[in-house]
Amino acid sequence: MTPEQILAAITPEARDEPDSGIVKAAMYGFTKQGIIALWSGEGNLTTPEAFARPAVEALLGGETFYTWQRGIPELRDALARYHQRTFGRAFDSENFFVTSGGMQAIQTIVQLVAGAGDEIVIPTPAWPNYAGALRVSGARPVEVPMAFQNGRWTLDLDRLFDAVTPRTRGISLNSPSNPVGWTASRDELIAIRDFCRKHGIWILGDEVYTRFYYGENGETHAPSFLEICDDEEQLLLANTFSKNWAMTGWRVGWLQAPRALGPAIERIIQVNSSGTPAFLQRGCVAALDHGDQFLADQVAMARDRRDLAVSMLGNLPGIRFEVPIGAFYLFFAIEGLADSAATVHRLIDEAKVGFAPGSTFGPGGEGSLRICYLKERSTLEEALQRFANWMKVQAARQSA
Repeated sequence: MTPEQILAAITPEARDEPDSGIVKAAMYGFTKQGIIALWSGEGNLTTPEAFARPAVEALLGGETFYTWQRGIPELRDALARYHQRTFGRAFDSENFFVTSGGMQAIQTIVQLVAGAGDEIVIPTPAWPNYAGALRVSGARPVEVPMAFQNGRWTLDLDRLFDAVTPRTRGISLNSPSNPVGWTASRDELIAIRDFCRKHGIWILGDEVYTRFYYGENGETHAPSFLEICDDEEQLLLANTFSKNWAMTGWRVGWLQAPRALGPAIERIIQVNSSGTPAFLQRGCVAALDHGDQFLADQVAMARDRRDLAVSMLGNLPGIRFEVPIGAFYLFFAIEGLADSAATVHRLIDEAKVGFAPGSTFGPGGEGSLRICYLKERSTLEEALQRFANWMKVQAARQSA
């Protein structure tokens, strides 16, 4: 059989799903010597030994067998404790389900609520894996572009709600947002909650970056659905250990859901992964119970790096962006930029610096680039200086 015949024999959803622009940039840039990579959503710190040691000891101690489909009880209890500290109210461990990464939490959500022909409304620019998970499942992402006006990203709630049709199963909201750093206000979350309640559709939340919030009043987290919603309503929240505790490579996350969905979630986990390794979960318990200071230090570092990136990019002509109040990305438009994917490849070749193309984040993203600024200060400064020098060369060529 020819490659074309083999590809024709798989599902259209698997065959036609576009490549991630982030992954394409990374795969291209990995081959280049001296590249400074800012394309992926992860910091520069390795997992602290205090979190890794319990996992190593559990591995060597023989915790290498099948385990609880919804996660070991110790980890689910630790998740409840962590949320109680964060949000100042009681949480039940029965509402937490451990997954093999935040992405599996999102896939589980999709498999719970959206099948062939169903629709999920998503504000964009947005991390491309939301729409990808829906398309692969046969569902349709309905992407509603946010607007960049007067130096700010704004979500038009009327436009968002107008996108809901009889096929809509839910509204997906990532706040603080990857890639733009936009963060929903409490009033906006209440409006979305009330609309979803009225229409009987799901809130599909991603609050992965809720602790990476740069409020001016000492807030320790961004506004959250967990502050305004009941635990036993149509709310599904995906989260991960990756960002807060420098554990991206561990691939452990969790899903918060109504208790009534427990058996259904267990069945989905069973057929997808048959559970998350128990020894990894031991390290996650340590992160939750002993990682508050590490997390606080990471957030303080992210704020400092944000300010550095804003200062350096803000001095360049033809650049526009909103100073993000959440997450750890800067999403900036470049005047006259028409092909962000090609520009990313040029930057890798010519400036030895790797960004993510705005086009991969859906409608409203083209013409922009994204950087992850949670890096060593000197590394970030060098990367942005390389970019600034590259921009000066382009300007000189255009004026010649």
